[in-house]
Amino acid sequence: MTSYKELGLVNTKALFEKAVKGGYAIPAYNFNNMEQMQAIIQACVETRSPVILQVSSGARKYANQNLLKNMAKGAVEYAHELGYDIPIVLHLDHGDTFELCKDCIETGFSSVMIDGSHFSFEENIALTKKVCEFAHSQKDYVTVEGELGVLAGVEDDVSSEHSHYTQPAEVIEFVERTKVDSLAISIGTSHGRAKFKPSQCTRDANGVLIPPPLRFDILEEVEKKLPGFPIVLHGSSSVPIEYVKIIEQYGGKLTDSVGIPEEQLRKAAKSAVCKINIDSDGRLAMTAMIRKVFGDKPDEFDPRKYLGPARDELKKLYAHKNKEVLGSAGQA
Repeated sequence: MTSYKELGLVNTKALFEKAVKGGYAIPAYNFNNMEQMQAIIQACVETRSPVILQVSSGARKYANQNLLKNMAKGAVEYAHELGYDIPIVLHLDHGDTFELCKDCIETGFSSVMIDGSHFSFEENIALTKKVCEFAHSQKDYVTVEGELGVLAGVEDDVSSEHSHYTQPAEVIEFVERTKVDSLAISIGTSHGRAKFKPSQCTRDANGVLIPPPLRFDILEEVEKKLPGFPIVLHGSSSVPIEYVKIIEQYGGKLTDSVGIPEEQLRKAAKSAVCKINIDSDGRLAMTAMIRKVFGDKPDEFDPRKYLGPARDELKKLYAHKNKEVLGSAGQA
């Protein structure tokens, strides 16, 4: 049994309380390798932002749970080495079973998500409550994120063809019965880099797909039901067109990629939304730079020469997110 405090990590409770009051959202960036972790910590130290390091079930399988745990410990030490001790959370993204959440808690995670949104309302409550009871009973309190509503799209082990908006009428009962610490809701965000079908969008003068607006009316109703309660948005990548163009210029094919406009995410971050998940944007940034290196230098075979530029671009992207989108810069 490893407590997250032994690794120098924190849970989300105090961070979310401050974020809700301050009108900003804490970045939740997924990672599964060293370069991603370096970029995240560099960007967040540079911008003085707290950060949530997210690990999906797929990332755990890919990178090994013990290595990821020690990378999180290394992230804390790396931030200190860079000159500023930012708060760092290690969070399980889209945990789907009690056993997975329990295992993560016992190996040093400071926060877990249990996603029972694909079950019935009662089954979701029962599963989420079970995880909360275990997480909250630990000597060092572990925070739990639940979910109501289903996001469409595909990302790692999470897949749904259709979205189902969160029903505001259900949120009070869900929170009261589960004792969950934060709640992920569905208001029109989506997993993956193609968040909407072309038929759901309009096109601008350059032919770029413009997605439908987020359902801020649902968010406002949830806020009325749960004043001051921490709300989470998944599937919130903006899918920057410049990365899509670079990838396609160097042989990739990303037809009809479309994300969430950054101005809508900034509006959400000023509300009770205190955690915004971003993964696909990071994948696009790194892939764009790796493809560019291989396209410009086809004889390159040193991983440092293509992973280095990918890491640097990811840092640049995440520093921008912290400063211009989430409002978390300066809040560490």
